[in-house]
Amino acid sequence: MTLPTPSPEQLAQTRVLVVGDVMLDRYWYGPVDRISPEAPVPVVRVTRQEERLGGAANVAYNVVSLGAQASLLSVVGEDEASHELEALVSRTGIAPHFGRDAALRTTVKLRVIGRQQQLMRLDFENTPDHELLATQTESFNQLHGQHQAVLFSDYGKGGLAHIGLMIERARQAGQPVLIDPKGSDYSRYQGASLITPNRAELEQVIGRWSTEAELSRRAQELRSALKLQGLLLTRSEEGMTLFDEDGQLHVPAQAREVFDVTGAGDTVIATMAAMLAAGVSLRDAVPVANRAGGIVVGKFGTACVSYQELFSKASQGGLA
Repeated sequence: MTLPTPSPEQLAQTRVLVVGDVMLDRYWYGPVDRISPEAPVPVVRVTRQEERLGGAANVAYNVVSLGAQASLLSVVGEDEASHELEALVSRTGIAPHFGRDAALRTTVKLRVIGRQQQLMRLDFENTPDHELLATQTESFNQLHGQHQAVLFSDYGKGGLAHIGLMIERARQAGQPVLIDPKGSDYSRYQGASLITPNRAELEQVIGRWSTEAELSRRAQELRSALKLQGLLLTRSEEGMTLFDEDGQLHVPAQAREVFDVTGAGDTVIATMAAMLAAGVSLRDAVPVANRAGGIVVGKFGTACVSYQELFSKASQGGLA
């Protein structure tokens, strides 16, 4: 399939505003040589540490990795993790706009890796204060007009309490609004251009389906009720399916070795946002995002796809 290919110069002029819950992904690596005498668990002798952008920050990183510009609006704590996260964000070329709350613990996901596999994950987090979230809405009003697309990355951490108002403002300005959803109540996303649930996430909202016809009916009913332009269902090894006013478009996955699915959804929605911001149509952007997701699952941990990887003639379609 020949993909629509915006030039690097086109992408360099596009700007995406990413709003949502940011996280710091920490990785501790080391050999596993013995079992603990205190409990039947492996002992990892940590020899290397790595920190990466997580959550909405990884989404923004995927946008800039493709060659577009990204601004990142979020709420963080006043702690060591928040400053490390902001430093990482700044080094990638993302423009950070962080609200700070001394009572908030910046979300950190610590993964312990031994023998080339994840042995444990520890999460450190709490919920932001709603007064600070109101300030975030004011910042959004000042920022969104400077961008060609707005992307909300909802991880259910409390950072998008006022999302309905922000969606309305962006749509009034004629901007495409993309949402990576969370939870079982999608009414808060009403009026968005596109939501991108995976299979498990969509099942929480419309229930399990037994046939493709049943899936199509329920997905279209949800899309219509929420007044969405499209609903993009990412289906792992089955590719992805777009439900829109013209019906549905299915893009199958192609064979590819899957190493790690962490962050694949981030790559998909970031690619969709960059393509729409560059003027690519919704239906034309879907196979591009499908290819991007297929490339990133062949990498370890939260990862990104470059312009060259995505649009190289040697690159093939993949999983989402």
